[in-house]
Amino acid sequence: MRYEVPKTLEAAITLLAGAKGGARVLAGGTDLLIQLRAGRAEPELLVDVKAIAELRSIEAAAGGYRIGAAVTCMELIENAAFAEAWPGIVDGVKYIGSIQVKGRATMGGNLCNASPAADSVPSLIAAGARVCIAGAQGWREAPVEDFVRGPGKTSLAEGELVVTFLLPRRAPRSGDAYLRFTPRTEMDIAVVGAAVNLTLDDQGVCSSARVSLGAVAARALLVPAAAAALIGTRVDEAALLRLAGAASAACKPIDDKRGTKEYRIKVAGVMARRAAEIALQRAGGKD
Repeated sequence: MRYEVPKTLEAAITLLAGAKGGARVLAGGTDLLIQLRAGRAEPELLVDVKAIAELRSIEAAAGGYRIGAAVTCMELIENAAFAEAWPGIVDGVKYIGSIQVKGRATMGGNLCNASPAADSVPSLIAAGARVCIAGAQGWREAPVEDFVRGPGKTSLAEGELVVTFLLPRRAPRSGDAYLRFTPRTEMDIAVVGAAVNLTLDDQGVCSSARVSLGAVAARALLVPAAAAALIGTRVDEAALLRLAGAASAACKPIDDKRGTKEYRIKVAGVMARRAAEIALQRAGGKD
């Protein structure tokens, strides 16, 4: 296996395009190195992108944010301006492994690993984030909810890589939150994850919302019916009950050692409701 550390995005694209026996991108490596050691991945070329400036920056852009795909979780958590603007995304990032893992792991790697239970993905979907993708054929953008196709499968074509995440401008009186349920408090995989992003108008009525669930289907889900339960309401008890019901109805989970289908369906409604209550408080809708 050949290991390369390109200094520019153009050099990385050239390396990926020229690989004859398959290539993998290394950002943090917290998933990929395990796959290599277990023999589940055997690329001819490993392209370490940590030295590429475009993938390593956190920038305010067009009223929103542009986050490099190789920015580490701890760098994102410790960026005070970003954490204030998008606390729900930081909620998800904080759940990724231990302190040591967060020092290496990245949102780009968490997304491209394509686990249905990835903790950073539901909050990115709820935020309306997009990924900027580059390859030998040029550049393209895609909504995060369309990027993962199934467990371990993404929409990346051969030779493409994720460069940045694009976060939109936040409207006033907006709030977001991510919660997950696990048997342990940390160093575990989500049984269910739920993210809610909402905006209130001047009268305290929800004017827009997005809801996403993780670990309840083959990929993280955007749940329009759950968001519709909130829009036009003050996010009161009746709206929260409708939200919980819509979240549970959207689930298509599996049985595994962490939870049964029935359990996940029930918990999804509970977690979505709790995330909505936190998002509402962050938006200034509840003391």
